[in-house]
Amino acid sequence: MRYISAICFMAALAFAQERAPLQMSLKRAVEIATSPEGSTQIQLSGEAVKQAQFRSTEARASLLPDLESSFSYQDRTANLAALGITLTRVPIPGFAFPTFVGPFTTLDARVSASQSILDLSSLRKFQASKQGISAAKSDSESSSEQVAAAVARAYLAGIRADTDVDTAQANVTLSQAVLTQAENQKNAGTGTGIEITRARVQLANDQQRLLVAQNARRSAHLRLLRAMGMRLDTDVELTDRLQYIPVDAATLEQAKAQALKDRPDYKAQQDREQNSRLMASATGLERLPTLAAFGDYGESGAGFSNSLPTRTYGISLKLPIWDGARRDARRAESESAHRAETIRTADLREQVELDVRLALDALKSAQDEVTVAKDGLDLADNELAQARRRYQAGVSDSLEVTDAQTRLERARDNQTAALYNYNLARIDLAQATGAVRRMIQ
Repeated sequence: MRYISAICFMAALAFAQERAPLQMSLKRAVEIATSPEGSTQIQLSGEAVKQAQFRSTEARASLLPDLESSFSYQDRTANLAALGITLTRVPIPGFAFPTFVGPFTTLDARVSASQSILDLSSLRKFQASKQGISAAKSDSESSSEQVAAAVARAYLAGIRADTDVDTAQANVTLSQAVLTQAENQKNAGTGTGIEITRARVQLANDQQRLLVAQNARRSAHLRLLRAMGMRLDTDVELTDRLQYIPVDAATLEQAKAQALKDRPDYKAQQDREQNSRLMASATGLERLPTLAAFGDYGESGAGFSNSLPTRTYGISLKLPIWDGARRDARRAESESAHRAETIRTADLREQVELDVRLALDALKSAQDEVTVAKDGLDLADNELAQARRRYQAGVSDSLEVTDAQTRLERARDNQTAALYNYNLARIDLAQATGAVRRMIQ
């Protein structure tokens, strides 16, 4: 019986450990989300890279030898008249040329090969496909940056929700202390019943805010799990906290230059522009002649016993003359596609500058918010301490304490909001300059 109890205890302990909340830092959350098996966006971008590589392999195939083998064995009959063959009769009694022949057999076993010697259009298309791989890889990097930024924002919202719960719990603790103080004052004959009622109302309000904060925290954690691509029934505990981390000062020109150098979405757009230029050139080169070599070797005959080796080899030169203007239409379309990509590149360059400007302005404003919020919290905390001392000494009533308590709660909320906005601005600036994952390391 004792062993059974021990086994049950160990099983319960293992189950409790298995169900323990998963400790999750911001760095770990981003690593999980950006892994190859992470979020859906990362998985799709990985498949896009593979597709671009396969397209490049297909484009390269037109420049490589084409080798194939064939074997055919036929047993057939034929109506010569149906083939347009009419043989005159000969003046031999009892003899006439047949119109129906067969059955007869034919056999052919052959190996054929062809090799492109000069095809500038196919060569240019292969070069364009390599640019397509580069663009797909840059898009994958851009997806990783976007996912990292989304997870960082979701994690930031989660730790803000945690902070709101801690703040709400601190407010409840403070309200309970004020209520206890009001009851002590009344028992000492220096307080009134309305002061106790006022303290209880404040406590009820703070308890209500605590319930709302706890529900908001659960919602924030669920959104974080969804952004990471994890199961929604996973219980996580966020280990980071809202804090002020100074950012190295950077001018607009420095941040803009870094963004144009490091942002993967801008690199991907430049690769797409180069790809469209090469494709337009490849379409124009379709007007030029193409030169290829071909040959085959095999056995041919009426059967296996009487087959003989035969061969063919040569060179073919093709010169396009007229294809109903389809080639001209493709060339005009590809040139238009190149112009469109050029426009997109210029537009994205302007968007990069806008993102950097907005992020720098938001960061500067958030830094000022943090400073002001910290000063306000210190003043509100000092005000409440003085109000409670005055109330304890009988110099004032509990209304002054309640007002100071309300201002302290608002100051705590202001500090949480300021720290959240500051860290959000840091993420925005990192995303604007293409350095989200580097910032999180």
